[in-house]
Amino acid sequence: MLDLPPLARFGDLVATGLADVTDDPAALESTGFWAVAADFEGRLTCARFREVREQPVPAPVPGAWRGPAAGDWTSSLDRAAYTAAVRRIREHIAAGEVYQANLCRVLSAPVPSDADVDALTALLARGNPAPYAGTFRLPGHGVEIATASPELFLRREDRTVESGPIKGTGRTEADLLEKDYAENVMIVDLVRNDIGQVCGPGTVTVPDLCAVEKHPGLVHLVSTVRGELRPGTGWPELLPAAFPPGSVTGAPKSSALRIIEALETAPRGPYCGGIGWVDADRGTGVLAVGIRTFWIDRETTGGAVLRFGTGAGITWGSDPEGEWRETELKASRLLTVASGTYEVSEGTWT
Repeated sequence: MLDLPPLARFGDLVATGLADVTDDPAALESTGFWAVAADFEGRLTCARFREVREQPVPAPVPGAWRGPAAGDWTSSLDRAAYTAAVRRIREHIAAGEVYQANLCRVLSAPVPSDADVDALTALLARGNPAPYAGTFRLPGHGVEIATASPELFLRREDRTVESGPIKGTGRTEADLLEKDYAENVMIVDLVRNDIGQVCGPGTVTVPDLCAVEKHPGLVHLVSTVRGELRPGTGWPELLPAAFPPGSVTGAPKSSALRIIEALETAPRGPYCGGIGWVDADRGTGVLAVGIRTFWIDRETTGGAVLRFGTGAGITWGSDPEGEWRETELKASRLLTVASGTYEVSEGTWT
């Protein structure tokens, strides 16, 4: 493993010079610039950096990232297990226990011990640009994340908070089904309830509902939920109210989480958690939902393993094979980027 310094990169913001690390969300109401990673299982890592500057993501350096080949990946749920789990969720829906549940699988492949997630971020910026892309590299604390997330979990500007849940995915807008729109509306209601726990009465609105957004290789349905924080509330209250993100759990959230725990066979880690930054001095911050996200795990295997999660929202209208194909669609382009077979000089895939 290379002796790489701690670093956070979100868009054109680069933070260096580690000052503090904590798992206390109250620190986000103090001072300074913080990088934040919250695992789906609840582990929170907040790192304050001394220096923040604007710097575009550098171009990929040939050979800086050596990624897995297509055949190197294994899945926590294979096709048969995943489609069986989809059918089981439909049974839970028929029994009235849940309306929707997000079913995920985690892909894993070995990488060299000197693998650097920031080199992978450079490839992602070229091959799969995303509005909430970034790096959070804190090896001494088990955090090595490269994300190409398209989804806003929480944005805060002073007292205004906003979330941008994504539900509904297709190759083109014509692929979107009635089920996708219904799913999006269900999750919007859930997110309204989540942030409504910490926002003032009557302040929670939905400025956009089921807008179609184009991303590399696919389209999403995206909605916007906005509210005004009540006096005396901040990140320590907002994070637990909204976490885990509604779009990657289900509705009702408590029932969906119980079903997810029973059916999924691997922890999600940073995938489906929250990743981003908070500027405590200015009262601003942006956390993305940790989808389209890679992370290096050096703790559970004895070697360096690259992990990546992919999933789909399951409703009564779900077709098990169709949901499996959606997980494949979401993963395919990102896994190609992570293979490292991008020809920088030509700007093409090999």
